[in-house]
Amino acid sequence: MYNAKILLVDDEKSIVQLIEMVLRKEGFRQIYAAYNGKEALELAARHSFDIILLDVMLPDQTGFDLCPQIRRLSDAHIIYLTARTSDLDVLTGFATGGDDYVTKPFNPLEIAARVKARLRRGAVAPAKAVPEETRGRYDFGRFVLDEYAGTLTVGGKEIPCPAQAFQLLLFLCKHPGIVFSKSQLYEEVWGIDGLGDDNTVMVHIRKIRERIEEDPGDPRYLVTVRGLGYKLMKVNA
Repeated sequence: MYNAKILLVDDEKSIVQLIEMVLRKEGFRQIYAAYNGKEALELAARHSFDIILLDVMLPDQTGFDLCPQIRRLSDAHIIYLTARTSDLDVLTGFATGGDDYVTKPFNPLEIAARVKARLRRGAVAPAKAVPEETRGRYDFGRFVLDEYAGTLTVGGKEIPCPAQAFQLLLFLCKHPGIVFSKSQLYEEVWGIDGLGDDNTVMVHIRKIRERIEEDPGDPRYLVTVRGLGYKLMKVNA
């Protein structure tokens, strides 16, 4: 347990130092710190963490936005730290991939106790996608995307799909129900800073809709979330 790697993500250095001090007194040795979302993602990409303590209010993005991105890199147990205590905030925390929720102000000994409790449940990994999707086949009813065969089948018929549109759809299939901004999609799929590249994403969104939607002008699967971005939905027949 005490060899577990723990990542503290909070822009308040005093809180990070306090939690780190208590965790070290409790016997934990591998403790890392990040003070914004960018640093957290870089560390999550380089290290295999067991526990991530994640503040909700960060300077560059919210913990609610950051958590799904971390989930793509890590199977760590994620415990939110926040002063936001409404039922909606708590539900949002769990819906975005969190495993636990601690409200500020908190007793750092409570944090240590929750970390230990999560590590004792280490055999129970965070929820994963359904087995067929882990094999690279994403079935949304009307359409099926097969990552390894490189095929898109709509209404039982295989149809051609441009490579970049396929990669964009694949990314969305892997994260159903999660809203991504245009810049986030550009960075994830094209691999570079998406600032100013809204048109590129919009063109490829249109290409996808023309293939998977019955009515591209009134999409049911790849929907727009006004002011936020796009998300791919699983639609009941």
